[in-house]
Amino acid sequence: MPETPDPFVHHPELRDRITDPETSLFRTFRAEDLIVQEPHLRDWVYPEERRAAIRGEALAGHSGDLWIFGYGSLMWNPALRFAEVRRAHVPGHARRLILVEYRGARGTMDAPGLMATLDAGDGCDGLAFRIAAEDVETETDILFQREMLAPGYLARFVPARIGDETVRVLTFLADHAVPDVRPDLTHDEQVRYVAHGAGDLGTSRDYLAGIVGHLGQLGIVDRSCTELLDAVDAYLAASVGSEPAR
Repeated sequence: MPETPDPFVHHPELRDRITDPETSLFRTFRAEDLIVQEPHLRDWVYPEERRAAIRGEALAGHSGDLWIFGYGSLMWNPALRFAEVRRAHVPGHARRLILVEYRGARGTMDAPGLMATLDAGDGCDGLAFRIAAEDVETETDILFQREMLAPGYLARFVPARIGDETVRVLTFLADHAVPDVRPDLTHDEQVRYVAHGAGDLGTSRDYLAGIVGHLGQLGIVDRSCTELLDAVDAYLAASVGSEPAR
């Protein structure tokens, strides 16, 4: 694809909706820093050598510019220096909130939250970020510190439709071998988890609302996410209404 000096040339409406990477906390986040702050997570977080090996395996054979597909918080806070952002559609996959989070990011042991994964489905719309070839090494290191912090995802290339072209994009699929990935969650369990989950990165409810709102900027409706958000808000409203008067 031709070089575009303005990363937002195709989507000017996103210019003020994507966090400046230089201000993102994820740009300087390192897994070892988390372990210093939270020593009890040491056995859960991947050792740096393992993370580097996963990244090397994922990128093996790749050359040139790199497209990265975001379907969750990467859409509004990629923390990456990108040359271009485009709406993208990944067939054969779907955005599903089935990754249980209880280690303090968007949930706790007492009130687990949920985060999005990319799983088998009828198709997923999101954003693809093009990383210039000369920046791939630096930017994927930053990306993997965040997305491959610990078990939960599989870093894989999948085909995506961007405009009139089909390109290979790097993304993060649900790893069903990990107990935290819970495709068996009932709808009611999902509602409760999203309604009550909260942690250092905010609430699970606001995370889901961010997905729905950001897709809305592109005229995209993810029915499952929209319906889940509506159910969460109804649940929260009912919970407030059922509280005894003081």
